[in-house]
Amino acid sequence: MAAEKNANAAGGRHRRFSAAVRWSGRTAVVVVAGELDHDNPDPLNEAMGQALAKGAERIVVDCDRLTFCDSTGLNILLKGRLEAREVGAELELATLQPVVARMLEITGATGLFTVHAHLPDELR
Repeated sequence: MAAEKNANAAGGRHRRFSAAVRWSGRTAVVVVAGELDHDNPDPLNEAMGQALAKGAERIVVDCDRLTFCDSTGLNILLKGRLEAREVGAELELATLQPVVARMLEITGATGLFTVHAHLPDELR
């Protein structure tokens, strides 16, 4: 199931962000793509909520196609991490693009997540 939203951006451009959930056993892989910011948080919120509602024991957010993430996106990830832990699940990040990795580094959030350089083989 995928969720997408178009949002107006500065200069009249349109940006698209999507989040889709696929399953490997009890692991939900949330595949995100595009620019995640304050204009379009719903797809990731919905995907994370879906994964938790269906009983994921592990959620891996595949960031390979995530080209931007602002504080709104960071807050969704942090909130998702807490919600996952409340039900005994883990939230992990994979394949961070440099701009997203830098945002996590600057904010000190990198150490809060298990971060995989690549999507683990068993989830491909």
